[in-house]
Amino acid sequence: MSQFDRLFQALFGVFFTRHKTARHLRRRAILETFRSSANPKHDRAFRYVSRAMRRVAQDDVLEAIARLSSHEEGLTELEVEKYRKRFGPNTVDYEAAMPWWRHLWQCYRNPFNVLLSVLALLSGLTHDLRATIVIGTMVLLSTLIRFVQEGRSNQAAERLKNMVSTTASVLRRPSMNDEIVGIGRKYFGVNLHLDSDTRHIEVPISELVPGDHVVLSAGDMIPADCRLLTAKDLFVSQAAMTGEALPVEKFAVLDQPFETVFDAANLVFMGTNVVSGSAVALVVATGRQTYFGTLSERLGMQDRSTTAFQAGVNGVSWLLIRFALIMAPVVLLINGFTKGSWVEASVFALSVAVGLTPEMLPMIVTSTLAKGAVALSRKKVIVKHLDAIQNFGAMDVLCTDKTGTLTQDRIALERHTDVLGDSSDDVLRYAYLNSAYQTGLKNLLDHAVLQHVELQHELVNAQGYTKVDEVPFDFERKRMSVIVEGGSGERTLICKGALEEILSACTHVRLSKQAESTALDQEMLERVRAVAADLNRQGLRVVAVAIRENLGEQSVFGVADEAGLTLLGYMAFLDPPKESTAPALKALASHGVAVKVLTGDTELVALQVCRQVGLEHCRYLLGVQIEKMNDETLAHAVERHQLFARLTPAHKDRIVGALRANGHVVGFMGDGINDAPALRAADVGISVDTGVDIAKEAADIILLEKSLMVLEQGVLEGRRTFVNMLKYIRMTASSNFGNVFSVLIGSAFLPFLPMLPLQLLVQNLLYDISQIALPFDNVDRDLVAKPLKWDPKDVGRFMLFFGPLSSVFDIATYMLLWWVFGADNIAHQALFQSGWFVEGLLTQTLIVHMIRSPKLPFLQSTASLPLMVTTVVIIALGIFLPMSPLAGYFGFEALPGTFYPWLMLIVLGYAVLTTVMKRFYARRFGWV
Repeated sequence: MSQFDRLFQALFGVFFTRHKTARHLRRRAILETFRSSANPKHDRAFRYVSRAMRRVAQDDVLEAIARLSSHEEGLTELEVEKYRKRFGPNTVDYEAAMPWWRHLWQCYRNPFNVLLSVLALLSGLTHDLRATIVIGTMVLLSTLIRFVQEGRSNQAAERLKNMVSTTASVLRRPSMNDEIVGIGRKYFGVNLHLDSDTRHIEVPISELVPGDHVVLSAGDMIPADCRLLTAKDLFVSQAAMTGEALPVEKFAVLDQPFETVFDAANLVFMGTNVVSGSAVALVVATGRQTYFGTLSERLGMQDRSTTAFQAGVNGVSWLLIRFALIMAPVVLLINGFTKGSWVEASVFALSVAVGLTPEMLPMIVTSTLAKGAVALSRKKVIVKHLDAIQNFGAMDVLCTDKTGTLTQDRIALERHTDVLGDSSDDVLRYAYLNSAYQTGLKNLLDHAVLQHVELQHELVNAQGYTKVDEVPFDFERKRMSVIVEGGSGERTLICKGALEEILSACTHVRLSKQAESTALDQEMLERVRAVAADLNRQGLRVVAVAIRENLGEQSVFGVADEAGLTLLGYMAFLDPPKESTAPALKALASHGVAVKVLTGDTELVALQVCRQVGLEHCRYLLGVQIEKMNDETLAHAVERHQLFARLTPAHKDRIVGALRANGHVVGFMGDGINDAPALRAADVGISVDTGVDIAKEAADIILLEKSLMVLEQGVLEGRRTFVNMLKYIRMTASSNFGNVFSVLIGSAFLPFLPMLPLQLLVQNLLYDISQIALPFDNVDRDLVAKPLKWDPKDVGRFMLFFGPLSSVFDIATYMLLWWVFGADNIAHQALFQSGWFVEGLLTQTLIVHMIRSPKLPFLQSTASLPLMVTTVVIIALGIFLPMSPLAGYFGFEALPGTFYPWLMLIVLGYAVLTTVMKRFYARRFGWV
């Protein structure tokens, strides 16, 4: 793995480790990469950033604000504009866009074009201007087509990526205040104190500048290197920087010395993320001036590690190149000894080598993936990384979250009851106060409570309350608390969260019909759980509400204060399945994709939803059971179970890793903070545009419509893309392999070359042009009915099976021209070469239609119109060329009219034999 890849995984993998097979692999920390740098320029940049962050860490809050030329209430828009001109955008170019000339060079620089260029050079040295022109045309076309297509695909991918919005919440104050204060100070010598009207707004992360005040809450990616101004129960994962597996608590006040800036408790860095809590942070450095930016500048020129898909394509390419490098000397020796002209033999051998190399493979692969990405965008699927399309089509297991994916995004508050299930307005009132006053990450349940009160116009008697403090939510406690003060001055802690976690902190319960609280004994505990279980069985999600009263004058609260609570009752939410879920799951199953539900919700609610969407007999596994399993036991369990409930982020990560270790290609669909580790662990991470930042950054594919039906369409498009790409690889491999035998046999027994180097290159050029439309070809439904995996061995078997078939008919053409048409001496070699040129081009072009599908061509399976047009044009051009005015230029002569009936018989025989062998191959080995 390259350092660039480590950097990419460190940023987008956040603090979560990633499975490779069944083991957790720990990423190398960015800090270690910095320390290993041997580049003095970047070492200086690192030290400069380190000194700046150290200084601001040792300042108090007001000094830090002053050092950044900021203000206690944030920057104005005028100041932001000024700083943006000075510091530039807050972006890090992970892969800086190449200038056009360098991109052009990259498109040219591949083994195939090098071979062509060598051949052109040798042709020029031997004064064969015609061959030089044709070869140069091949190089130019191959390079320009790839250059244009990659440019378009890069632009399309960039446009699609820009559709994915990532913003930060900042504090900004009106610019007019600064102007009035400045006038007062300049002309009247007084400092005016104006009422603050600071605005809390969302801005794109790229628009942040040093001095901005950023509001952070659970799930946020930290958008720049910052100094904390305020912090409340703030835990930050720094794994991307330090490799620490556990989140670190951060504070606004520096209470102890630190060794490195990463140990400073009041500093946070770009590329890390907020696990829980909330804070306001002062932006110290942005973009390339951050720690991450200085590192990315050094690593930006390095290539990423090769993916399995790229390795497969490259493997086939080099297989053909090695084959060419072996066969070319054989052709050289045979022609050199039999024809006596070593110069001519050398040029012909090089022509054969060029003909064997799939020079259009890079362009075909790129254009096919780009076409697939554009097609998916029309289906509201954004492909962030083109190579992910292959895994999309190969996916055979889809792991998905439940809420908002199987069910509707709009959760409705269905009931508000006391502990015995009777309706209670007190429960609604306290739940409303908790949801309204919390400043952390408001989830769908909070919005449902607020909307219920607003839409139903229910009076919850929430007037006269003010907020005192809060204890933010985190995934360990699974609850959060808000402390409010009523009109009488009495302070109350209101805690809301998962039932079991709330019960663990309760000692009493209060019934709506009783004023006094009752002790939470074992009998009452069983009644409470029975009521909650009954609600769960009805498909309702239960959130418990508890309070603690008589808090006195206490004004600062923490997790320890969530004790001795009194349980009031439950909020029951209804999240019905989407109408499209059941048919989508059925469609995915018909396409060979098994769906597994991974949720943090209770098993009772999840089971009810699964039944409603057609997963009738699914077995479930709980997170607590997974905790006790080793990797081997879990590997068996994930195959037997379809529902996994009460999961933590680590559980989801392990499940995905276990499935991959079992040989599955796994997709994971999620949009929450707790889905991020599984998104990175999966072969294909799928998120939605409305997901949290960390989920969107971790995903490979983003859906603009949170629907499994959209996902099913994306899977099919991914498979169509893969099939079209496989067509070219198979066609090129088998066609080139067959040509080798024809050339060897013809070179060994003919007194002249079976085809001139120039003619061989023209034939190869025309054949390549006929396949340019392959990315737009139709794909049989049968071929996308199941997951498709890359298998280089299958390509080799296909090449050995179908390649020699064309040689049979090439040899038949040799004999026809030699014995029937008298092309048996050097004086008639032009006739021989013209006849084999036409026959070879027709059979090569015909194979495009013969093996693009296991079905009968033109009858059961028809190619797309662009592919039909290109092949018809190339066939017509190939037949016309020997009788055209250019025939003499290329060394051709017109073929007699009696040759064409024989040609039709040869082509027909080739088509029949290929069809028969194709059916045998499909029955024996399968087609894809």
